[in-house]
Amino acid sequence: MNRQVLLRQRPQGLVSASTTECVNGSIPECSEGQALIRVGYLSIDPTIRTWMDDAPGYLPPIEIGAVIRSAGAGVVVESHTSRYNVGDIVIGMTGWQEWCLATEENKFSVVPRGMGLDLPTVMNVLGVTGITAWFGMTDVGQLADGDVVVVSGAAGATGSVAGQVAKARGASLVVGIAGGPEKCTEVVERFGFDACLDYREPHLARRLREICPRGVDVYFDNVGGEILDAVLLNIAMNGRIVLCGAISQYNDAGGFGLKNHTMMIMRRASMKGFIVLDYASRYAEAQLELGAMVLNGQLEHAEHLVEGLENAPQALNLLFSGGNHGKTLVVVDSSVALT
Repeated sequence: MNRQVLLRQRPQGLVSASTTECVNGSIPECSEGQALIRVGYLSIDPTIRTWMDDAPGYLPPIEIGAVIRSAGAGVVVESHTSRYNVGDIVIGMTGWQEWCLATEENKFSVVPRGMGLDLPTVMNVLGVTGITAWFGMTDVGQLADGDVVVVSGAAGATGSVAGQVAKARGASLVVGIAGGPEKCTEVVERFGFDACLDYREPHLARRLREICPRGVDVYFDNVGGEILDAVLLNIAMNGRIVLCGAISQYNDAGGFGLKNHTMMIMRRASMKGFIVLDYASRYAEAQLELGAMVLNGQLEHAEHLVEGLENAPQALNLLFSGGNHGKTLVVVDSSVALT
């Protein structure tokens, strides 16, 4: 059988028991030009929550009754195409299910063997989150030597890598923003940021001004809302704001109205959003540098593993409750591994 998690209704706020249903489907038949994949791991990303809404986005909403859309990794067990060999470990859009097909419309990337990295690390640092951090900081943020950098969601998979890329590429000060003293300590002691501010404590804008007296040159925003507003008060002349995500807003039907956006006029600042799919033709460029950083001990990473396909909805909620540390992955079949 092919266990699958389907969308049953649009969520209001966090995903609840009535949002999804775990069902037994059939293993798909592999036809000419296709490959059958046994799913090993699911990548749990905040954007999945936005796909559950009936709202326009860079991808269409997940249809009611459809398998939850998600990236993942698996092993090819049957192939009728020269693109994949049996035994290949591949990464692509698997969905929340145990078996899926690689087709001409749904292509997968083959993970090279012999890198010296395990599959969860590859999915984290060399996957969507690491690549997003790299392009967001280098291309969108136009990081320059001596820049003062602030990263929100700094204990998360994307934020932790973004800050480390900034340090490695010559930022003079890298400040994280995270939730709670434990995560703030991890951001500094494990991920090497110069400082980390707890957004739950009052007067964030004032504390940012104290630690970044000449302003923020690059702000890598994973959160949006009030934290973005606090950074706007401290943006430097010609500062760059990288809009990567807005996790504080995904479960908030009302949203937060920015009050300090006029600071962008006075400081001649820029704000740009991006989607990592825009850089698909250049992924290898980021992966080469990120992989070298991991192997050289220059890049710390953390993976938060949740066992069981049926627990994927709860794993998604961890991203919004702050209950995860690092990249959240659901283990569907732990036997799928790089050797």
